[in-house]
Amino acid sequence: MTSMDGPRRAHVPSYEHVGHRTPLPAANPDRPASSVPDVVRTMRRLLDLDAGRGARAAVPVLPEAARTVPELTAEPARLAGLDSELLAALAELCEVTGWILFDAGLHRRARRANARALALADLCGDRWTGRLVLLNHSMLQAHTGHPRAALATASRVPGPRPLPARVGALVLIRQAHATAMLGADRAAARRIARARDLFLDGVSAGDPPWAWWIDETELLGHEGWVSARLHRWDQAIPLLRRAAAVPDGPSYRELFTAELLSALVGAGAWRDAEELIREVAPRVARIGSARAARSLGATAARLLRPGAGVPSASRDAAVHLSVALSAPERPPADRP
Repeated sequence: MTSMDGPRRAHVPSYEHVGHRTPLPAANPDRPASSVPDVVRTMRRLLDLDAGRGARAAVPVLPEAARTVPELTAEPARLAGLDSELLAALAELCEVTGWILFDAGLHRRARRANARALALADLCGDRWTGRLVLLNHSMLQAHTGHPRAALATASRVPGPRPLPARVGALVLIRQAHATAMLGADRAAARRIARARDLFLDGVSAGDPPWAWWIDETELLGHEGWVSARLHRWDQAIPLLRRAAAVPDGPSYRELFTAELLSALVGAGAWRDAEELIREVAPRVARIGSARAARSLGATAARLLRPGAGVPSASRDAAVHLSVALSAPERPPADRP
């Protein structure tokens, strides 16, 4: 489960660099260290909840995870004496925690978890987890409106040796989003095209354990999303439609449906947008990704904006979507 990459220290930003400067409480020195199986079981629980029901269902389980694995709330420097395999497992668990907090819309807490994950990966030389955290953090920076920082963070991932194709493709995807947000249309288009070329090189023995989720659907969704950022609707809509149509994916991929709706509205494809709202509205109360839900809400607000020239049928659909989004929260997550 862990992704150790030898004894070398990971080339990742320092703990403070990501934004966390307040020391965290130390773990109880009288309690035995958690075991690797403890950490892996906790991580699997969170991953299963996130994949099946979404980040907002996984967040309520995080306090229980911290009680089961108290090292999660310890200052990483105080854990330096732990076994390297345990440190690597803790780094992965912190990475998963940061991802869940991000997709649940809890950005400050996500930054703290990312900082902790990077510090733990640095302690044990776990380069691959460090790289994944950097890629996650780049996504968070782009999402919160800091594309220059996002581009810089993604650019720190490559090292002296070439990355496996799928990891290199993910770096290019993160860079493409950031450059599109900065208005560098040609650079963004080149990067997302290069990501497709690298992806077609296929899997390799050098792929890290987490690279399995960089699949065709993931690539399609991001190709469409970057194209939408560039207002290339004729490219964006078919790509996002294909990504959104894939069944049985992880919960967060509802984001591709949300971005498809945004693209349809951007293109003025009113009937298609109305049809998609009719399809998605009955299930929005179950969407576990705060990013997806907020994207849908932002598009509904665009449709309802005065003077936007939106047909009355599309405005009615937006009202329907807004009401569905304001429905009561999903049932609380099961406790372990």
